[in-house]
Amino acid sequence: MRGSWERALRAAVDGEVDTDARRRAEYASDASNYRVLPAAVVFPRTAGDVAAALGIARGEGLAVTARGAGTSVAGNAIGPGLVLDFSRHLNGIPELDPERRIARVQPGVVLGALQREAARHGLRFGPDPSTQNRCTLGGMIGNNACGPRAVAWGRTSDTVRELLILDGSGVERRLREDLAEIPGLAEFTRANLAVIRTELGRFERQASGYALEHLLPERGSSLAKAFVGTEGTCGLLLEATVDLVPVPAATVLVVLGYADMPTAADDIKAVTAAHPIAVEGMDARLVDVVRSHRGAVPELPRGGGWLLVEIAGETAEQAREVAEFLASSATALDSRVVTNKAEAQALWGIRADGAGLAGRTPDGHPAWPGWEDAAVPPDRLGAYLREFADLTREHGVDGLLYGHFGDGCIHVRLDLPIVDAPQRFRAFLEDAARQVVRFGGSLSGEHGDGRARSELLRFMYSEQALRAFAGFKSLFDPDDVLNPGVAVHPNPIDTDLRLAGLRPLPTADGFAFPADGDLATAVHRCVGVGKCRADTRASGGFMCPSYLATADEKDSTRGRVRVLQEVVRGELDWRSDAVAESLDLCLSCKACGSDCPAGVDMATYKSETLHRRFRGRIRPLDHYSLGRLPQWLSAATRAPRMSNRLAAFGPLRRIGLRAGGMDPRRPVPPLASRSFRRIWRDHDSGAGFSQTRNPPVLLWLDTFTDAFDPEIASAAVQLIESTGCPVELPDRRVCCALTWITTGQLDGARKRLRATVDALAEHVGAGGLVVGMEPSCTAALREDLPRLLSDDPRAAEVARAVRTLAEFLATQPGWQPPDRTGTTVLVQPHCHQHAVLGFAADRRILERTGATITELSGCCGLAGNFGMQRGHYETSVAVAETSLLPALRAAPPDAVLLADGFSCRTQADQLAGRTFRHLAQFLLDP
Repeated sequence: MRGSWERALRAAVDGEVDTDARRRAEYASDASNYRVLPAAVVFPRTAGDVAAALGIARGEGLAVTARGAGTSVAGNAIGPGLVLDFSRHLNGIPELDPERRIARVQPGVVLGALQREAARHGLRFGPDPSTQNRCTLGGMIGNNACGPRAVAWGRTSDTVRELLILDGSGVERRLREDLAEIPGLAEFTRANLAVIRTELGRFERQASGYALEHLLPERGSSLAKAFVGTEGTCGLLLEATVDLVPVPAATVLVVLGYADMPTAADDIKAVTAAHPIAVEGMDARLVDVVRSHRGAVPELPRGGGWLLVEIAGETAEQAREVAEFLASSATALDSRVVTNKAEAQALWGIRADGAGLAGRTPDGHPAWPGWEDAAVPPDRLGAYLREFADLTREHGVDGLLYGHFGDGCIHVRLDLPIVDAPQRFRAFLEDAARQVVRFGGSLSGEHGDGRARSELLRFMYSEQALRAFAGFKSLFDPDDVLNPGVAVHPNPIDTDLRLAGLRPLPTADGFAFPADGDLATAVHRCVGVGKCRADTRASGGFMCPSYLATADEKDSTRGRVRVLQEVVRGELDWRSDAVAESLDLCLSCKACGSDCPAGVDMATYKSETLHRRFRGRIRPLDHYSLGRLPQWLSAATRAPRMSNRLAAFGPLRRIGLRAGGMDPRRPVPPLASRSFRRIWRDHDSGAGFSQTRNPPVLLWLDTFTDAFDPEIASAAVQLIESTGCPVELPDRRVCCALTWITTGQLDGARKRLRATVDALAEHVGAGGLVVGMEPSCTAALREDLPRLLSDDPRAAEVARAVRTLAEFLATQPGWQPPDRTGTTVLVQPHCHQHAVLGFAADRRILERTGATITELSGCCGLAGNFGMQRGHYETSVAVAETSLLPALRAAPPDAVLLADGFSCRTQADQLAGRTFRHLAQFLLDP
């Protein structure tokens, strides 16, 4: 009975045990094509918890699957029984010895954390997959991960000295170079010497199957290394001791351009002769996708494919000499030697983004893993790529190529017909397996076999080799408890496919999803790469603020999308508690829309879900208070003094906030004594502001600026008119409908946006621009307006005419920002500006002032209505502590604080007592 084992598990484990529908949905998929609902998710705190969970699972006949960050592309980190998430608690570094150059780590430690700690001593862990800011060492050991620099420092197996594991029988074992640790292993090795020597370890990237070659005496008889790459099927990792390598004194990047990728591969022997530490290949079509998604990319040499080659040296001059020799000796069409570190990092960023952006073909079709990391001996790579192109054409599939060319490993995601033609899906994978084997290659070069390829091992290995794999596993896990169906006794490749049975979702008159068709397809944009779990603050990212605050998969973009995937499958109801819990801490910051490589847009999905959940039903109180805030503020601004007195009276304020579904700990921002619309009207429709003869600019007077900060609007008017353009306001009060959108009141939002289009269409039709001051409202006009009014062509015209103040000023001939040399500026970009509008124009203007600029990354934590809602205060403060509040504490007392977002300014004032100014005010006044 489920209840009995669940109670026993909770009693035995100090960590958390979760069996509810939401949690199981979050862990039903990893970064693969597969979906398997677990019976429970366990977050062990200690090795004792792991042993207790395994013991109960064995007694109940439940499978056990280990999981780190869940970035496994082959379906290695999902299972039907207990999923053990090691990343929450077992994520420490008990020892780092710089003298011995070793680290002892727990399985859930993120590689990026190890790299930061090792860097303090001039060291690093060698393998560095593109997911290093969220992947865990346990997952890397499970898959034998590599990354670009494996060509110099090897695979994860090359770094492992010692492993502490729990085998499938619950026995703790310490794996070193001693086969006697596992009873019967020495005899097993002797009995299988011939097959191991002939079929395994033929080239470095032969990752498919078990790496039994490490058991051979000539390979060191290393049990620890043989365990690496077993994908959690032979034991549960408790601790690992790994080697570290010195960080190179100097590096230089060489970019080589070739006619195409096969031609680039033909040059690998000459390139690797320069002893590079990384050789990565990128297809021109991948670069085009990155360019369209991210904007400009650094200059690349002529060509249709490129090799990024990193050269290390004892000095910068030595590295540059080798790089220049390589550039001149390679058979490339063109080349560049890049010594600027920032530019080199930007070029590597193209490659790093490939894993997510390759989730779409150039034609916009979804592309999936499944055949994404095959490898062949490097000297056969060019010929393999040519035949692989023929194979994809024959099967009518397409994808974007990139990969570790120095090791012969190719990454590609293809528009495999998983939904429409599963028989074609199987046929392609079987033909691809036969093809790579003909080239002496491996089905997997680093991601493991998992559910995606284990069945295909029969094409690569003899029956004797497959029996050897089964025999090896049985020595560790005789009852097949650990990750069953993977590597040994495999599940069919077309079983448990996440997309199988996906049906179009009936419309609910909500958002249009032109790139996907409907919400059901849109939520499956998430391929699970897990960038939303990464601490991206150092790299300028903004997502996912709630995950940064809680470190709970529930609060990652991926976790929320997994729940919505269950909803559109019909497994969960829109009105279920699981959906409510999943969406609760989403700030609707929109950052995932720009930062997620797959383009997942959780803010829109949340709005659409709330629309479907509450349409025609009683809504939460805050939907009526905060969701319709512009209506209440319109009334309040008629009597601002009375409104402020009522809001300032503590007991009344707390009662009012509670009644409106808000947190009583929040102060209510005071209204201005006069709204800007009243100021404008009192000056005879702008008389008193300077008059010019140029085409007018329509100032978008948002609710927040009008009611709370009219001085910002006054400054914006003066700046715009200083360029020679007169300013006009809409004739009547109109709204961007942002608060209706974020609370999912899409019928109401559409009604208000139609009125907005009616008010702006004539001005825009005459070629006029609309300039916004509040980033969230400006972003709503540019992005949400055309998606909610897709049936009105005027909506798209209005959206195209919308500008931020900085965008407008940057295009005005002759306009120059004031000199602010000697001023220190701390600037907090608004999340919606980062995600939708971009901050580049603001950044350029601020740099032109001569001020010293520090630009924060990350959400302020208030995020419109989020921080005001009851139950969100603690999370709102925790989000602010990830970036905003530490920056304010460190800022010089005389620093100018800039934030265009009303929420950002309010959060800083309420939590830190600091006053931020708007860009318009900074540019107008010292």
